[in-house]
Amino acid sequence: MTNINLEHPEYNQCKGMWRKYRDLYVGGEQMKANAPDYLAQRQKEPADVYRERLNRVFYENYIGSIVDWYAATLFRREPQLILEGTHKGGRKFFSQFAEDCDLKGTSISDFFRGRLIDTLITGRSYILIDFPQGPDQVGSRAEEDALGLSRAYMVDFPAEALINWSHDARGNYEWIMLRSTYFRKSDVDSDHGTRETIWRYYDREHYKIWRQVAQGDADPAEQDSEPDLIAEGTHALASQQRVPLFELKVSDGLWLMNKAGNLQLEHFNKSNALAWALNVGLFATPVVYSERDWNQIVGESYYIQLGPNDRFGWTEPEGKVYQIAADNLTRLQEEIYRVCYLMTQSGGSASSAAAQSGLSKLRDFAITQEVLRAYGDAVKDCMKRILRSVEQAREDDLQIDVSGLDDFDLRDFTSDLEEAEKLLSLGINSPTLRKQVYKRLAFKYLSDVRQEVKDEIAGEIDRSFAALE
Repeated sequence: MTNINLEHPEYNQCKGMWRKYRDLYVGGEQMKANAPDYLAQRQKEPADVYRERLNRVFYENYIGSIVDWYAATLFRREPQLILEGTHKGGRKFFSQFAEDCDLKGTSISDFFRGRLIDTLITGRSYILIDFPQGPDQVGSRAEEDALGLSRAYMVDFPAEALINWSHDARGNYEWIMLRSTYFRKSDVDSDHGTRETIWRYYDREHYKIWRQVAQGDADPAEQDSEPDLIAEGTHALASQQRVPLFELKVSDGLWLMNKAGNLQLEHFNKSNALAWALNVGLFATPVVYSERDWNQIVGESYYIQLGPNDRFGWTEPEGKVYQIAADNLTRLQEEIYRVCYLMTQSGGSASSAAAQSGLSKLRDFAITQEVLRAYGDAVKDCMKRILRSVEQAREDDLQIDVSGLDDFDLRDFTSDLEEAEKLLSLGINSPTLRKQVYKRLAFKYLSDVRQEVKDEIAGEIDRSFAALE
């Protein structure tokens, strides 16, 4: 039997890092529960003191807010699907697909927003294309549509799910192995649930799916029973000779968590150390100046006994360590925002009105816009590859493109109308140019309407220009 639990060396190298990055993004109780992995214990620090520090731990989550800001800003206006072709069934399908791409009611915009967040955290995320299972032989395309077998959908997988793979000389997948774990309860009265692990294998033509069930919190990998092969066959993209898994990935320079994660972790340790020092400093320690033995009870607090000629001090620079620590925390916060190309949002001295002119702020935001456009290009490229593969599998004879995800200016729509009017007034004799300008303006103004309505508007614009020719 195939060893389905074998893990790729790169996966083994990255899985600990991914776990840390997930904790840094989520923060809150998850970060507090895993604080022993991140809060540094001082040399020879008593165990009870360290436990108390763990109980009082807190986390200022800057990087999580930064990742969410980028995802929200990029998808402020939904991407537009542009369909060229006369196949009514295909156009209807892709209009429905844009509104529900995963058979869970998730729009394609919301789906890819989630995938972008995953990508900014772990550097990559994965999308599997699948079709509903049915009879091996179907009489016609109409029967296939009636049975719902042509209803393609997407399944999201985090980076941690792809445990093993192989690439060909061109960098395309030859085969992959996905592993997912779910906790299920058979009914509402059940005291115990089951932990179910699913392995999915895909190559260029075939797929296999295994399942293993363990009781309660037991690890399925430690079970004596072998996983059961529950399904196998030819997958929907076999005719294209490709693995039906698509990767959304950004370059190392645009992988935000990798750039800012260690800074965020350093800020976590410094802020907790300062908070602990301030908290301890609030409880004054009695000092007794006496040359005779002191054995009186002073309550449950500590005390220090000094002789009249003894001296007392701190081994820190001039007693200003608190201010030094506070300044360092501010610098770390600003650095987190700087490496994420959001210097104007850091809230520190470098982003204040006194420190930056209006031109400087505009230049900084221009850099942020270029980063957003790079993310938009990566998302659109992934969307195009998926949609075109689905179209090829369905044989709809459509040309598909994706536009949008490139407008981050919060200016009024009137500015876009004025620019379009100036462009068209140049007298360029190009019906295609005018047609695309009209479509772009219409889609931008109606960015929140259903894809079916956008498709109808695009068709009406095409027909109006065709009538003029």
